[in-house]
Amino acid sequence: MSATLTDVLIVGGGGAGCSTALHLASRGVRCILLERGQIGGQASGVNYGGVRQQGRHPAELPLARRSREIWARLPELIGTDCEFEVTGHLKLARNEAEEADLVAYLDVARDNGLPLIMIGGNAVHQQYPWLGSDVVAGSLAPDDGAANPRLLSPALARAARDKGADIREFMPVSHLTHDGTEFIVQSGEHEFRARHLVNTAGYWGGAIAKAFGEPVPVSALSPNMLVTEPIPYFITPNLGVVGGDVYLRQIRRGNVIFGGGRGESDPDVPRSRPLPEPGYAVMAKALQLVPQLAGVQVIRSWTGIDGEMPDDIPVIGPSRTTRGLFHAFGFSGHGFQLGPVIGAIMSELILDGRTDVPLEPFRIDRFAQDGSFNQQGQRHEASRHA
Repeated sequence: MSATLTDVLIVGGGGAGCSTALHLASRGVRCILLERGQIGGQASGVNYGGVRQQGRHPAELPLARRSREIWARLPELIGTDCEFEVTGHLKLARNEAEEADLVAYLDVARDNGLPLIMIGGNAVHQQYPWLGSDVVAGSLAPDDGAANPRLLSPALARAARDKGADIREFMPVSHLTHDGTEFIVQSGEHEFRARHLVNTAGYWGGAIAKAFGEPVPVSALSPNMLVTEPIPYFITPNLGVVGGDVYLRQIRRGNVIFGGGRGESDPDVPRSRPLPEPGYAVMAKALQLVPQLAGVQVIRSWTGIDGEMPDDIPVIGPSRTTRGLFHAFGFSGHGFQLGPVIGAIMSELILDGRTDVPLEPFRIDRFAQDGSFNQQGQRHEASRHA
């Protein structure tokens, strides 16, 4: 069997993988991307679509800030804005404790140059009269917004192909190894060899890491998503709440997209499906936020498979066991906004040996062998989904 040779192999065709292919190809690097299904077929293409900086773990904010700059330049980079709209992200508090969390986060945002506007109880209801009475305060990130997740990964892949990247769908990887000089990757009857390997395989990125002696406690995450029939447009900002148990936004066509809770999945197939009980629960929470949604018909629900880490932040950076291997997986339900910048970071690590974004909190070896995690990786629940 003859092997296909390239400079960089990328496994995983979501936003992070396709962005990596684009950034590498833009710098003249030969690269091949292998995707087990269709481009954007899992977490990158079936998520909520929030382009959000507010509420992220402090370690993620430098990533999110730089990625937001790339989102602003998408039309010139990939020929489309992927329906990205700067609507603002309004994070809501429903009691005094949640309001205190919003206030505390102002310092985190300020330290990272993220502008936020705190809105008290009277003002938030004056500015957004359709909010329910449970809302006691809000925090607005004016520069945040939302986009269409079905468009981003395919658009990145098309732009990468235009630059010379080799993008291959329906190419599940069956075996990976390193012979001391090159990575050898098997997909069906095809063999690929490269000096560098980028692991952007989402939940399945854990298996790739384990193959090179770096097991991590990644689990499958399937956020429950729903969408309504079109109704007159009135919900301008992208809405989240402290704790992340419900999030919703309305698109210009009138449909309201919202989510909360979890579906079920079997990553070995792979297969995923939403569940009715979490759907009913999040409908009730959405009605508490926006009572005007009463009587609106839900027309579809869905989910996908993402990788979730115990501390809710991803693995990003070089392998600690194998030279030339780089990881970016386990985005824990909030990687859509970060996809564009991950490609820039991966290309810089491979070609320049450095990046200007601090990656220490995302080290793959932050997890102990027993599955526990250290202080640097403590859980930060506010980072989830919304």
